[in-house]
Amino acid sequence: MNFNLDAARPGAGPRPDHDAPWPSARSNDSQPVSLPAASPMRPISFNSFWMAAFEGSDHINHHGEALALNELTGHQTLASADYERAAQFQMRTVRESVGWRLTERDGQFDFSHLEPRARAAATGGVQVIWTLLHYGWPAEIDILSEAFVRRFARYAAATAMHLARYSAVAPVYAPIHEISYLAWALCESDLTQPGRRNLRGQSAAIKRQLVRAALAACDAIWAVDPRARILHSDPLVHIAAPAGDAQLEALAANQRELQFEAWDMLSGRLAPELGGAPRYLDLVGLNYFPGNQWELGSGRPLDWHLRDARRADLSDLLAEVHQRYNRPLLIAETGHTGVGRGAWIREVADQVRTALAAGVPVQGICLYAVVDRPDWNNPSHWHGSGLWDFAIAAATPERRLNHAYAADLRAAQEALSESLHQVETKRRDPAGPAGKRNTARPQLRGVKLSRI
Repeated sequence: MNFNLDAARPGAGPRPDHDAPWPSARSNDSQPVSLPAASPMRPISFNSFWMAAFEGSDHINHHGEALALNELTGHQTLASADYERAAQFQMRTVRESVGWRLTERDGQFDFSHLEPRARAAATGGVQVIWTLLHYGWPAEIDILSEAFVRRFARYAAATAMHLARYSAVAPVYAPIHEISYLAWALCESDLTQPGRRNLRGQSAAIKRQLVRAALAACDAIWAVDPRARILHSDPLVHIAAPAGDAQLEALAANQRELQFEAWDMLSGRLAPELGGAPRYLDLVGLNYFPGNQWELGSGRPLDWHLRDARRADLSDLLAEVHQRYNRPLLIAETGHTGVGRGAWIREVADQVRTALAAGVPVQGICLYAVVDRPDWNNPSHWHGSGLWDFAIAAATPERRLNHAYAADLRAAQEALSESLHQVETKRRDPAGPAGKRNTARPQLRGVKLSRI
Protein backbone atom coordinates (compact mmCIF):
# COMPACT_ATOMS: atom_id res chain seq x y z
CA MET A 1 0.00 0.00 0.00
CA ASN A 2 1.36 3.42 -0.92
CA PHE A 3 0.84 6.68 0.88
CA ASN A 4 -2.45 8.37 0.12
CA LEU A 5 -0.99 11.76 -0.61
CA ASP A 6 -4.44 13.31 -0.81
CA ALA A 7 -5.13 12.32 2.78
CA ALA A 8 -1.77 13.26 4.26
CA ARG A 9 1.34 14.82 2.81
CA PRO A 10 4.45 12.65 2.58
CA GLY A 11 5.81 11.99 6.04
CA ALA A 12 2.49 12.15 7.80
CA GLY A 13 0.93 8.76 7.25
CA PRO A 14 1.40 5.06 7.88
CA ARG A 15 4.20 2.99 6.41
CA PRO A 16 3.43 0.98 3.29
CA ASP A 17 4.41 -2.28 5.02
CA HIS A 18 2.11 -2.14 8.00
CA ASP A 19 3.32 -5.41 9.48
CA ALA A 20 6.92 -4.19 9.66
CA PRO A 21 7.92 -2.03 12.63
CA TRP A 22 8.38 1.70 12.33
CA PRO A 23 12.13 1.86 11.57
CA SER A 24 14.30 1.88 14.65
CA ALA A 25 17.91 3.04 14.82
CA ARG A 26 18.64 1.19 18.04
CA SER A 27 21.15 -1.60 17.97
CA ASN A 28 20.60 -4.50 20.32
CA ASP A 29 22.92 -2.97 22.91
CA SER A 30 21.88 0.65 22.37
CA GLN A 31 19.80 1.82 25.31
CA PRO A 32 18.72 5.27 26.45
CA VAL A 33 21.19 6.90 28.79
CA SER A 34 20.44 8.97 31.86
CA LEU A 35 21.28 12.62 31.44
CA PRO A 36 21.00 15.61 33.72
CA ALA A 37 17.83 17.63 33.44
CA ALA A 38 17.68 19.58 30.19
CA SER A 39 19.21 23.01 30.33
CA PRO A 40 16.80 25.95 30.36
CA MET A 41 15.23 26.87 27.07
CA ARG A 42 16.92 29.66 25.15
CA PRO A 43 14.34 32.24 24.15
CA ILE A 44 13.56 32.51 20.47
CA SER A 45 11.82 35.42 18.82
CA PHE A 46 10.18 34.90 15.44
CA ASN A 47 8.85 37.74 13.30
CA SER A 48 5.40 36.20 13.50
CA PHE A 49 3.63 33.33 15.23
CA TRP A 50 1.91 32.33 11.99
CA MET A 51 4.35 31.17 9.32
CA ALA A 52 4.33 30.14 5.67
CA ALA A 53 6.21 27.18 4.19
CA PHE A 54 7.01 26.90 0.50
CA GLU A 55 7.55 23.46 -1.00
CA GLY A 56 11.23 23.17 -1.86
CA SER A 57 12.04 19.46 -2.23
CA ASP A 58 14.96 18.79 -4.57
CA HIS A 59 15.37 15.00 -4.53
CA ILE A 60 15.23 12.44 -7.33
CA ASN A 61 11.75 10.98 -7.49
CA HIS A 62 10.71 7.37 -8.06
CA HIS A 63 10.91 7.80 -11.84
CA GLY A 64 14.46 9.16 -11.73
CA GLU A 65 13.33 12.74 -12.35
CA ALA A 66 15.25 15.50 -10.59
CA LEU A 67 12.85 17.76 -8.74
CA ALA A 68 13.11 21.48 -8.10
CA LEU A 69 9.74 22.29 -6.57
CA ASN A 70 10.35 26.02 -6.15
CA GLU A 71 10.53 26.25 -9.91
CA LEU A 72 7.43 24.11 -10.51
CA THR A 73 5.33 26.26 -8.15
CA GLY A 74 6.68 29.52 -9.59
CA HIS A 75 7.96 30.60 -6.18
CA GLN A 76 11.49 30.99 -7.49
CA THR A 77 10.38 33.96 -9.61
CA LEU A 78 7.45 35.14 -7.46
CA ALA A 79 9.15 35.12 -4.05
CA SER A 80 8.76 38.83 -3.36
CA ALA A 81 5.06 38.82 -4.24
CA ASP A 82 4.55 35.57 -2.32
CA TYR A 83 6.03 37.15 0.81
CA GLU A 84 3.76 40.16 0.43
CA ARG A 85 0.74 37.89 0.10
CA ALA A 86 1.74 35.90 3.18
CA ALA A 87 2.20 39.09 5.21
CA GLN A 88 -1.46 39.93 4.55
CA PHE A 89 -2.26 36.89 6.71
CA GLN A 90 0.14 37.73 9.58
CA MET A 91 2.87 35.47 8.18
CA ARG A 92 6.20 37.32 8.27
CA THR A 93 8.31 34.26 9.04
CA VAL A 94 8.68 31.71 6.24
CA ARG A 95 10.30 28.33 5.69
CA GLU A 96 12.48 27.98 2.61
CA SER A 97 14.74 25.24 1.26
CA VAL A 98 18.28 25.81 0.02
CA GLY A 99 18.64 22.40 -1.63
CA TRP A 100 22.01 20.66 -1.42
CA ARG A 101 21.57 18.89 -4.76
CA LEU A 102 20.73 22.20 -6.44
CA THR A 103 23.60 24.08 -4.81
CA GLU A 104 26.68 21.86 -5.04
CA ARG A 105 27.94 20.55 -8.35
CA ASP A 106 31.35 18.95 -8.82
CA GLY A 107 32.37 20.18 -5.39
CA GLN A 108 31.58 23.81 -6.20
CA PHE A 109 28.81 25.88 -4.65
CA ASP A 110 26.45 28.03 -6.66
CA PHE A 111 24.05 30.05 -4.50
CA SER A 112 22.62 32.11 -7.33
CA HIS A 113 19.27 30.32 -7.07
CA LEU A 114 18.96 31.62 -3.48
CA GLU A 115 19.48 35.26 -4.31
CA PRO A 116 15.93 36.18 -5.40
CA ARG A 117 14.45 34.75 -2.20
CA ALA A 118 17.17 35.98 0.15
CA ARG A 119 17.06 39.50 -1.26
CA ALA A 120 13.27 39.63 -1.30
CA ALA A 121 13.11 38.48 2.32
CA ALA A 122 15.72 40.98 3.47
CA THR A 123 14.03 43.83 1.61
CA GLY A 124 10.59 42.94 2.93
CA GLY A 125 11.63 42.32 6.53
CA VAL A 126 10.74 38.64 6.27
CA GLN A 127 12.47 36.14 8.54
CA VAL A 128 13.52 32.91 6.83
CA ILE A 129 14.07 29.49 8.37
CA TRP A 130 16.41 27.86 5.86
CA THR A 131 16.37 24.08 5.34
CA LEU A 132 19.70 22.80 4.06
CA LEU A 133 18.89 19.24 2.99
CA HIS A 134 15.36 18.77 1.68
CA TYR A 135 15.71 15.12 0.61
CA GLY A 136 18.29 15.71 -2.16
CA TRP A 137 22.10 15.58 -2.24
CA PRO A 138 24.83 15.50 -4.93
CA ALA A 139 24.60 12.32 -6.98
CA GLU A 140 28.26 11.35 -6.59
CA ILE A 141 28.06 11.06 -2.79
CA ASP A 142 27.23 7.73 -1.15
CA ILE A 143 24.88 8.55 1.72
CA LEU A 144 26.46 5.93 3.99
CA SER A 145 30.03 7.12 3.40
CA GLU A 146 32.13 9.34 5.63
CA ALA A 147 32.28 11.75 2.72
CA PHE A 148 28.54 12.37 3.09
CA VAL A 149 29.00 13.73 6.63
CA ARG A 150 32.15 15.68 5.78
CA ARG A 151 30.78 17.28 2.64
CA PHE A 152 27.42 18.09 4.21
CA ALA A 153 29.21 19.96 7.00
CA ARG A 154 31.27 21.82 4.39
CA TYR A 155 28.09 22.75 2.51
CA ALA A 156 26.38 23.86 5.75
CA ALA A 157 29.27 26.17 6.59
CA ALA A 158 29.32 27.65 3.08
CA THR A 159 25.56 28.24 3.18
CA ALA A 160 25.69 29.92 6.59
CA MET A 161 28.54 32.12 5.42
CA HIS A 162 26.66 33.12 2.28
CA LEU A 163 23.38 33.87 4.06
CA ALA A 164 24.89 35.68 7.07
CA ARG A 165 24.87 38.94 5.11
CA TYR A 166 21.09 38.81 4.97
CA SER A 167 20.53 38.21 8.69
CA ALA A 168 20.46 41.23 10.95
CA VAL A 169 19.25 38.94 13.76
CA ALA A 170 20.13 35.36 14.65
CA PRO A 171 19.44 33.17 11.60
CA VAL A 172 17.55 29.90 11.94
CA TYR A 173 18.64 26.77 10.06
CA ALA A 174 17.09 23.32 9.72
CA PRO A 175 20.01 21.05 8.75
CA ILE A 176 18.06 18.00 7.54
CA HIS A 177 14.36 17.99 6.86
CA GLU A 178 12.66 15.14 8.74
CA ILE A 179 15.46 12.72 9.60
CA SER A 180 13.08 9.91 10.57
CA TYR A 181 10.83 10.37 7.56
CA LEU A 182 13.74 10.62 5.13
CA ALA A 183 15.22 7.38 6.48
CA TRP A 184 11.86 5.69 5.92
CA ALA A 185 11.33 7.22 2.47
CA LEU A 186 14.77 6.15 1.23
CA CYS A 187 14.60 2.62 2.56
CA GLU A 188 10.96 1.54 2.76
CA SER A 189 9.03 3.46 0.10
CA ASP A 190 8.95 4.33 -3.58
CA LEU A 191 8.78 8.08 -3.01
CA THR A 192 12.45 8.76 -3.67
CA GLN A 193 15.32 7.26 -5.61
CA PRO A 194 18.32 6.93 -3.30
CA GLY A 195 21.01 6.76 -5.98
CA ARG A 196 23.42 3.98 -6.82
CA ARG A 197 23.01 2.05 -3.57
CA ASN A 198 20.07 -0.22 -2.72
CA LEU A 199 18.99 0.96 0.72
CA ARG A 200 16.02 -1.33 1.25
CA GLY A 201 15.91 -2.42 4.91
CA GLN A 202 18.70 -0.06 6.01
CA SER A 203 16.61 2.67 7.58
CA ALA A 204 18.29 2.25 10.98
CA ALA A 205 21.76 2.83 9.50
CA ILE A 206 20.47 5.76 7.43
CA LYS A 207 18.85 7.41 10.45
CA ARG A 208 22.10 7.20 12.41
CA GLN A 209 24.07 8.56 9.45
CA LEU A 210 21.69 11.48 9.05
CA VAL A 211 22.06 12.27 12.74
CA ARG A 212 25.85 12.30 12.34
CA ALA A 213 25.52 14.64 9.40
CA ALA A 214 23.11 16.95 11.23
CA LEU A 215 25.44 17.17 14.23
CA ALA A 216 28.40 17.97 11.99
CA ALA A 217 26.33 20.63 10.22
CA CYS A 218 25.40 22.26 13.54
CA ASP A 219 29.06 22.60 14.48
CA ALA A 220 29.94 23.93 11.02
CA ILE A 221 27.15 26.52 11.14
CA TRP A 222 28.06 27.72 14.62
CA ALA A 223 31.73 28.01 13.64
CA VAL A 224 30.68 30.45 10.91
CA ASP A 225 27.82 32.22 12.73
CA PRO A 226 27.60 31.63 16.51
CA ARG A 227 24.26 33.47 16.57
CA ALA A 228 22.50 30.74 14.61
CA ARG A 229 19.56 28.81 16.00
CA ILE A 230 18.88 25.24 14.89
CA LEU A 231 15.52 23.61 14.13
CA HIS A 232 15.14 19.83 13.94
CA SER A 233 11.74 18.73 12.65
CA ASP A 234 10.08 15.37 12.18
CA PRO A 235 6.50 14.08 11.95
CA LEU A 236 4.53 14.04 15.21
CA VAL A 237 2.52 10.81 15.19
CA HIS A 238 0.19 8.70 17.29
CA ILE A 239 -0.32 4.95 16.79
CA ALA A 240 -3.26 3.10 18.35
CA ALA A 241 -4.06 -0.57 18.75
CA PRO A 242 -7.06 -1.97 16.86
CA ALA A 243 -10.27 -1.24 18.75
CA GLY A 244 -10.85 -3.78 21.50
CA ASP A 245 -7.42 -5.42 21.20
CA ALA A 246 -5.79 -4.70 24.56
CA GLN A 247 -2.96 -7.14 23.85
CA LEU A 248 -1.58 -4.90 21.12
CA GLU A 249 -1.68 -1.67 23.11
CA ALA A 250 1.87 -2.15 24.44
CA LEU A 251 3.18 -2.85 20.94
CA ALA A 252 1.44 0.25 19.61
CA ALA A 253 2.99 2.31 22.41
CA ASN A 254 6.45 0.92 21.57
CA GLN A 255 6.02 1.71 17.89
CA ARG A 256 4.91 5.21 18.77
CA GLU A 257 8.04 5.74 20.87
CA LEU A 258 10.24 5.34 17.80
CA GLN A 259 9.19 8.77 16.52
CA PHE A 260 11.48 10.27 19.18
CA GLU A 261 14.65 8.44 18.16
CA ALA A 262 16.20 11.15 15.99
CA TRP A 263 15.65 13.86 18.61
CA ASP A 264 16.92 11.49 21.31
CA MET A 265 20.09 10.82 19.33
CA LEU A 266 20.65 14.49 18.55
CA SER A 267 20.40 15.32 22.25
CA GLY A 268 22.61 12.41 23.35
CA ARG A 269 19.85 10.57 25.19
CA LEU A 270 20.17 7.64 22.79
CA ALA A 271 23.27 6.32 20.97
CA PRO A 272 25.65 8.84 22.60
CA GLU A 273 28.49 7.39 20.51
CA LEU A 274 27.11 9.47 17.63
CA GLY A 275 28.17 12.64 19.45
CA GLY A 276 24.79 14.08 20.37
CA ALA A 277 24.42 16.48 23.29
CA PRO A 278 21.62 18.67 24.70
CA ARG A 279 23.00 21.79 23.00
CA TYR A 280 22.27 20.32 19.56
CA LEU A 281 18.54 20.01 20.26
CA ASP A 282 17.71 23.69 20.12
CA LEU A 283 14.23 24.09 18.59
CA VAL A 284 11.92 21.10 18.08
CA GLY A 285 9.78 21.18 14.93
CA LEU A 286 6.67 19.03 14.74
CA ASN A 287 5.11 18.27 11.36
CA TYR A 288 1.48 17.36 11.92
CA PHE A 289 -1.27 16.44 9.44
CA PRO A 290 -4.62 14.63 9.58
CA GLY A 291 -3.02 11.32 8.58
CA ASN A 292 -0.42 11.40 11.38
CA GLN A 293 -2.51 9.10 13.57
CA TRP A 294 -3.12 5.51 12.46
CA GLU A 295 -3.94 2.01 13.56
CA LEU A 296 -1.21 -0.52 14.28
CA GLY A 297 -1.10 -3.40 11.81
CA SER A 298 -3.70 -2.27 9.28
CA GLY A 299 -2.22 1.20 8.91
CA ARG A 300 -5.70 2.66 8.57
CA PRO A 301 -5.83 6.34 9.52
CA LEU A 302 -7.66 7.21 12.72
CA ASP A 303 -10.18 9.33 10.89
CA TRP A 304 -10.01 12.95 11.88
CA HIS A 305 -13.25 14.01 10.23
CA LEU A 306 -15.12 11.02 11.74
CA ARG A 307 -13.64 11.71 15.19
CA ASP A 308 -12.14 8.30 15.85
CA ALA A 309 -12.15 7.96 19.65
CA ARG A 310 -8.60 6.58 19.61
CA ARG A 311 -7.15 9.84 18.30
CA ALA A 312 -4.96 11.75 20.74
CA ASP A 313 -5.46 15.48 21.18
CA LEU A 314 -2.75 17.56 19.56
CA SER A 315 -2.48 19.58 22.77
CA ASP A 316 -1.56 16.42 24.67
CA LEU A 317 1.01 15.40 22.08
CA LEU A 318 2.61 18.84 22.28
CA ALA A 319 2.73 18.69 26.07
CA GLU A 320 4.37 15.28 25.92
CA VAL A 321 7.16 16.49 23.62
CA HIS A 322 7.74 19.54 25.82
CA GLN A 323 8.00 17.45 28.98
CA ARG A 324 10.41 15.11 27.25
CA TYR A 325 12.82 17.76 25.94
CA ASN A 326 12.04 21.11 27.62
CA ARG A 327 12.61 22.94 24.37
CA PRO A 328 10.66 25.55 22.40
CA LEU A 329 8.24 23.82 20.02
CA LEU A 330 7.17 24.83 16.55
CA ILE A 331 4.40 23.26 14.50
CA ALA A 332 6.77 23.33 11.57
CA GLU A 333 4.29 22.02 9.00
CA THR A 334 0.54 21.55 9.07
CA GLY A 335 -2.30 21.61 6.60
CA HIS A 336 -4.96 19.60 4.82
CA THR A 337 -6.29 19.20 1.30
CA GLY A 338 -9.47 20.18 -0.45
CA VAL A 339 -12.48 21.37 1.50
CA GLY A 340 -11.00 20.22 4.82
CA ARG A 341 -8.26 22.87 4.85
CA GLY A 342 -10.17 25.49 6.82
CA ALA A 343 -11.68 23.18 9.42
CA TRP A 344 -8.27 21.61 10.02
CA ILE A 345 -6.45 24.89 10.68
CA ARG A 346 -9.19 26.03 13.05
CA GLU A 347 -8.84 22.82 15.03
CA VAL A 348 -5.04 23.11 15.12
CA ALA A 349 -5.34 26.66 16.44
CA ASP A 350 -7.85 25.53 19.08
CA GLN A 351 -5.50 22.75 20.23
CA VAL A 352 -2.55 25.14 20.35
CA ARG A 353 -4.62 27.50 22.48
CA THR A 354 -5.18 24.64 24.93
CA ALA A 355 -1.47 23.81 24.94
CA LEU A 356 -0.46 27.43 25.54
CA ALA A 357 -2.87 27.65 28.47
CA ALA A 358 -1.14 24.61 29.97
CA GLY A 359 2.26 26.28 29.68
CA VAL A 360 3.55 24.49 26.57
CA PRO A 361 5.93 26.87 24.73
CA VAL A 362 4.53 26.63 21.20
CA GLN A 363 6.37 29.28 19.21
CA GLY A 364 4.45 29.16 15.96
CA ILE A 365 2.19 27.43 13.45
CA CYS A 366 3.51 27.04 9.91
CA LEU A 367 1.15 26.42 7.00
CA TYR A 368 2.46 23.86 4.53
CA ALA A 369 2.23 24.42 1.73
CA VAL A 370 1.05 28.00 1.65
CA VAL A 371 1.10 27.83 -2.15
CA ASP A 372 -0.29 24.60 -3.59
CA ARG A 373 2.20 21.93 -4.61
CA PRO A 374 2.39 19.12 -7.15
CA ASP A 375 2.82 15.46 -6.35
CA TRP A 376 6.44 14.30 -6.30
CA ASN A 377 5.90 11.29 -8.55
CA ASN A 378 3.13 12.83 -10.67
CA PRO A 379 3.88 16.53 -11.21
CA SER A 380 0.67 16.95 -13.20
CA HIS A 381 -1.38 16.28 -10.07
CA TRP A 382 -1.73 19.17 -7.63
CA HIS A 383 -2.93 18.48 -4.09
CA GLY A 384 -5.22 21.41 -3.41
CA SER A 385 -3.45 22.09 -0.12
CA GLY A 386 -2.45 25.76 -0.38
CA LEU A 387 -3.88 28.99 0.89
CA TRP A 388 -3.25 29.97 -2.71
CA ASP A 389 -4.02 27.54 -5.47
CA PHE A 390 -1.86 27.47 -8.57
CA ALA A 391 -3.41 28.29 -11.94
CA ILE A 392 -1.76 25.57 -13.98
CA ALA A 393 -3.33 26.54 -17.30
CA ALA A 394 -2.39 30.22 -17.03
CA ALA A 395 0.22 31.55 -19.45
CA THR A 396 2.24 32.83 -16.49
CA PRO A 397 2.27 31.54 -12.89
CA GLU A 398 -0.84 32.79 -11.16
CA ARG A 399 -1.92 32.58 -7.53
CA ARG A 400 -5.62 32.26 -6.70
CA LEU A 401 -6.61 32.76 -3.09
CA ASN A 402 -8.85 30.03 -1.69
CA HIS A 403 -11.38 32.33 -0.05
CA ALA A 404 -13.03 29.70 2.14
CA TYR A 405 -9.67 28.63 3.55
CA ALA A 406 -8.66 32.27 3.99
CA ALA A 407 -11.80 33.03 6.02
CA ASP A 408 -11.18 30.05 8.30
CA LEU A 409 -7.54 31.00 8.71
CA ARG A 410 -8.47 34.52 9.81
CA ALA A 411 -10.99 33.06 12.24
CA ALA A 412 -8.32 30.73 13.65
CA GLN A 413 -5.89 33.63 14.03
CA GLU A 414 -8.49 35.75 15.80
CA ALA A 415 -9.42 32.90 18.16
CA LEU A 416 -5.77 32.43 19.09
CA SER A 417 -4.84 36.11 19.42
CA GLU A 418 -5.86 36.51 23.08
CA SER A 419 -3.83 33.45 24.11
CA LEU A 420 -0.79 34.83 22.31
CA HIS A 421 -1.26 38.17 24.05
CA GLN A 422 -1.33 36.41 27.43
CA VAL A 423 1.83 34.47 26.58
CA GLU A 424 3.61 37.69 25.60
CA THR A 425 2.48 39.37 28.83
CA LYS A 426 3.86 36.49 30.88
CA ARG A 427 7.11 36.59 28.92
CA ARG A 428 7.61 40.24 29.77
CA ASP A 429 6.56 39.79 33.40
CA PRO A 430 7.18 36.14 34.34
CA ALA A 431 6.50 36.75 38.04
CA GLY A 432 2.98 37.95 37.27
CA PRO A 433 0.92 40.53 39.13
CA ALA A 434 1.00 38.53 42.33
CA GLY A 435 4.78 38.36 42.31
CA LYS A 436 4.80 34.58 42.11
CA ARG A 437 6.52 32.75 39.29
CA ASN A 438 4.37 30.20 37.49
CA THR A 439 6.06 26.82 37.91
CA ALA A 440 3.14 24.61 36.88
CA ARG A 441 3.99 21.79 34.50
CA PRO A 442 1.81 21.09 31.47
CA GLN A 443 -1.05 18.74 32.24
CA LEU A 444 -1.68 15.77 29.98
CA ARG A 445 -4.97 14.12 29.18
CA GLY A 446 -4.92 10.59 27.83
CA VAL A 447 -1.28 10.32 26.68
CA LYS A 448 1.16 8.28 28.73
CA LEU A 449 4.53 9.99 29.08
CA SER A 450 7.68 8.33 27.86
CA ARG A 451 9.89 6.74 30.46
CA ILE A 452 13.02 7.55 28.47
